[in-house]
Amino acid sequence: MRSTWRLVSLAFQTGLSKRENKMFWLILVLAVVGLLGFIRFAPSDVARWHKPIGDAENVDGEGWSARVVAGSSGLLSDLHQGMLALPRTDLLAGSVTDGRLTYVTRSKIIGFPDYTTIEQDGDAIKLYARLRFGRKDFGVNGKRLDGLVKRTRAKRGEGEL
Repeated sequence: MRSTWRLVSLAFQTGLSKRENKMFWLILVLAVVGLLGFIRFAPSDVARWHKPIGDAENVDGEGWSARVVAGSSGLLSDLHQGMLALPRTDLLAGSVTDGRLTYVTRSKIIGFPDYTTIEQDGDAIKLYARLRFGRKDFGVNGKRLDGLVKRTRAKRGEGEL
């Protein structure tokens, strides 16, 4: 981000002609639009994102969150339905029968992709949400998982999952 601002300040400090200044801004705008287009339309590699979760606990990291809930009959299916009900969320891979499902949820304006995997592991269900681009998710993935669990719990009429 600092380098971008350095380029912008250079445009004002170097005494560019009007034509050169217009070209600079055109190139900068095209570069930003190209980057945002790449982020929005980059394909999702199923092999990269649809993997076993491994050891998990209820924790939030930079750019990712994990939750573990006690599994009960039909819970994985209900969580699946809850994920599909989220706005801008699509199933990337897996099925309830397979015991592992991975979804892509895109941000409202730019379409940044976040990936969520839900996996049955014996008597537990693991949920793992992470971003693809950037380093921080500002708690978005944790809030999504907590909201999903809360709505599913309310729908099932259950207490703490």
